[in-house]
Amino acid sequence: MKYKIIQLSDNGNSNTEIARKLGLPRTTVVTILKDKARILEEVKSHAPMQAAYIRQRSGLIAETEKILKVWIDDQTRRRVPVSLAVIQATAKNVFEQLKERHGGGSHEETFQASKGWFYRFKSRFQLHNIKCEHGEAPSAEEEPVGDFPRKLAAMVKEGGYCARTVFNVDQTGLFWKKMPSRTYISKQENSTPGFKAAMDRLTVLLAANAAGDFRLKPLLVHHAETPRALQGYARSSLPAIWKSNPKALVTSTVFEEWFSVHFVPAVKEYCQANSLAFKVMLILDNAPSHSVSIEDFDPNIKVVFLPPNTTSLLQPMEQGVMSLFKAYYLRQTFAQAISAADKEDAPTLKEFWKSYNILDAVKNIATSWKEIKQSKLNGVWWNLCPEFVTDLHGLTDTVEDVTENVVRMAGQLQLEVTAEDVTQLLASHSQELSDEDLLQLEQQRLEEEEKTRTHDSPPRAALSTKVLSEAFKHFEAGMALLEENDPNFERSSTANEIIRSGYACYREIYREKKKAAVQTSLEMLFRVPAVASNTLPKNSPAESRPDNDSDEPGPSSLFLHLLLSSDRFQQRSPLVGNGGTWTPPKPGSPARGDTGHLRAHASPSPAPSPARRRALVTAAKGPVRLELRSRPR
Repeated sequence: MKYKIIQLSDNGNSNTEIARKLGLPRTTVVTILKDKARILEEVKSHAPMQAAYIRQRSGLIAETEKILKVWIDDQTRRRVPVSLAVIQATAKNVFEQLKERHGGGSHEETFQASKGWFYRFKSRFQLHNIKCEHGEAPSAEEEPVGDFPRKLAAMVKEGGYCARTVFNVDQTGLFWKKMPSRTYISKQENSTPGFKAAMDRLTVLLAANAAGDFRLKPLLVHHAETPRALQGYARSSLPAIWKSNPKALVTSTVFEEWFSVHFVPAVKEYCQANSLAFKVMLILDNAPSHSVSIEDFDPNIKVVFLPPNTTSLLQPMEQGVMSLFKAYYLRQTFAQAISAADKEDAPTLKEFWKSYNILDAVKNIATSWKEIKQSKLNGVWWNLCPEFVTDLHGLTDTVEDVTENVVRMAGQLQLEVTAEDVTQLLASHSQELSDEDLLQLEQQRLEEEEKTRTHDSPPRAALSTKVLSEAFKHFEAGMALLEENDPNFERSSTANEIIRSGYACYREIYREKKKAAVQTSLEMLFRVPAVASNTLPKNSPAESRPDNDSDEPGPSSLFLHLLLSSDRFQQRSPLVGNGGTWTPPKPGSPARGDTGHLRAHASPSPAPSPARRRALVTAAKGPVRLELRSRPR
């Protein structure tokens, strides 16, 4: 009975409800629950030594723990140290919010967030790597950098590395659909109940070498495996690597897969293309996803970890690359909105923003990453490896300059945005989620999964000859329109050449598809069942032509003319039969019967023998030209 009371309490029932269900005085229930710890200990002590005691958790405390786990993951992603006191305070705060939301009997449920609870919580969610500081975490300024750059320089020299073979990796959060807070779009979204699209976040991982001449494809991690905007697209064709997990974080599993499947092959190919020995150094910070075991994954890659609490001072990508990337992303998004507004049937800004989806974000992320100059990627190594830096001009590219551009572009969109608004938005990508945000994020993830299960996937995108032909017509029409109306002939001609060169790859795809279609038609036309022998009748191919119309069984016959020029045949091409052969004519012979023109009877019935039809096709070395002619009765 006591254990049942404890179970009902854990399931979220109030003391009064438990007393009513079991027919007990309320004071008895309260007394038993006060002695809960001792009762559970007795239950466990009477169990067999090897038995596992599993208690199903539910109610407000269980829900609190789920949300707290999301919060801890968010802190971990941003490398924010947490103390036991902070975790306890956050847990209590979340519990109280849930309590107010549920109301009713939940008001009688209590939660102390004790140390004992924390260690059980840590065990339940397998938070083995979490480190709780019992005080304030030291900042990079308080933690001396020391002589690590000198030690690293010695490792580089000893290992024979250079700027092209030393790499750095970093990651950042990105609210991919977030406007400055004072814009009317942001205000309208905040006033709408439910999940805010502005709180949907990606984790972006970027990697490049110290020379800045090689950057890897961005890695994106989202909570949805296949958002609707990406359905129908091959993952390999996206301009970024797409991964997913419920937390939208670069976990150790995701990072190790990226390292083995993407980083190692890409760097190896880069080294081979540039005649460099495949001997690489990868410098990492101490993010939880960067497991020490990564050092043993490949003997040709030396992994070096930065000292703790020095990321903001030493990590190259943190010296302006990540902040500039996020500024470029915002600018690219505004540029896309301006481009949409310039169209003839332009949507309103609100309509554009509503249609802006995760696929647009992926494209803009890739564009923004490419926009960062090589000199910038090289110059940010000044604090860690100054000997690698050959161009300091990249350091002049600042977020402030991009911010000014964004403010001007916002004016073109009739948005009141100041430099402070842009700075606040860029800083928000690194801010922690509020308790309310965490609740809504979990709800949105569940709704997205439900939509994926209940909705049919859109058809997979494909380039057909019809689509390509239609696109070519539009290209040609557009170029012709420019050429007719531009008084500067040289300018329009140059533009036309650039455009034609730009879509030459699609022309090649079109030719390949047409060629494949012709080949398929040939195979269908000459498809024959398997035969035991490849022999031909004694008569020659020319004799297969009927002498007059009376030999034809139907009202009309089709004569297949295989126009085979003699240079596409062997000097003497035997058509295997009962000793019969066919010899190509001499060059320049005008006689029709001597030019290699063969007409094979192709009427519905009777048809030429299968072996003969096969021989007519395979006798030629090169392609053949076919003509189908209808002959009336």
